[in-house]
Amino acid sequence: MDDISISIEGACGIIRLARPRAINALSADMIAAVRAALDEWDENERVRAVLIEGEGEKGLCAGGDVRATRELALVGDTRRVSAFFADEYDMNGLIATYPKPIVALQHGIVMGGGIGISSHARYRIATASSRFAMPEGAIGFFCDVGVNAILYKTAQARALAFLMSGQTVAVADAIALGLADAAVPEDALAGLRARVIEAAQAGDPDTAITALIQSESIDPGEASFCGLADSLAPVFAAETVGKIVENLLDLAEEGDPGAAALHAAIARQCPTSLAAIVISHRRARQLRDVRAILEDDLALAKHMALRPDFAEGVRAVLIDKDRNPQWQPARLADVDSDALEKVLGEAALA
Repeated sequence: MDDISISIEGACGIIRLARPRAINALSADMIAAVRAALDEWDENERVRAVLIEGEGEKGLCAGGDVRATRELALVGDTRRVSAFFADEYDMNGLIATYPKPIVALQHGIVMGGGIGISSHARYRIATASSRFAMPEGAIGFFCDVGVNAILYKTAQARALAFLMSGQTVAVADAIALGLADAAVPEDALAGLRARVIEAAQAGDPDTAITALIQSESIDPGEASFCGLADSLAPVFAAETVGKIVENLLDLAEEGDPGAAALHAAIARQCPTSLAAIVISHRRARQLRDVRAILEDDLALAKHMALRPDFAEGVRAVLIDKDRNPQWQPARLADVDSDALEKVLGEAALA
């Protein structure tokens, strides 16, 4: 495949996403290649660690190939839509539970499926220019790839502010959210890659990799987004998504600039997506198991990808780029939250 490179260097398996013009967006074939490599290396005694990286200056990975998924949904190919998400989430689960250390180099853009393929790794190394986001609410979808299995470990306000707003955050906030472990200097990344490969040959790769990361880490700075979310904790503790948005608006109208900025970002998201994001995240805080959370994600993905909002959101953001989606329904008050709860309830019984 031209879009991905699978190789072994020394004792380290290398997964290199090689689709830089699309910021390494994950296709079905790329996901299948990652899964096959991880399955093979699990049994290969020569491979003692795995490195995940992305080609090109723009970033590790901008997400899944939602354009292709949209086309499948539009022609009613539900089997391939379901298969894409099932395979992607299986890959996420493999990475999260892999018995050998996986190191992800999170340079540049790390969004959506990029978080899925990297933030579940045992070691996540970003740089000062790294930017993280879960922007699925803007395309009529929801925050999937098992990200809630990471974010349930942080404060609810931080998690919901990040997920609902779709805001892009820098490395300090990514570390505070649990999406990355450390930041290293931009010009140190190439040398660090070589040293990770060397560390894979150590008697104890985990100890060697940990020491390597500690020796290269720099102060990431202030986690300003998480600080804002912490100050708004009572807002995000509200029982319903509607009340969260209402409380943010009240503070915005009282002159709170942080609340105003968050409200403005959230107000641009698909209403049904916002409900799905809050419901799925709060369920994850109860489930607290990556595989169970990914099962929830699969049930919701099958539902959300076939709704008209997904096709419309991808059109507005990625195809026509008019940024003017016509959501159905257009108001949060008209969202059928019970239908979303039912989807997840049926998943739990399956």
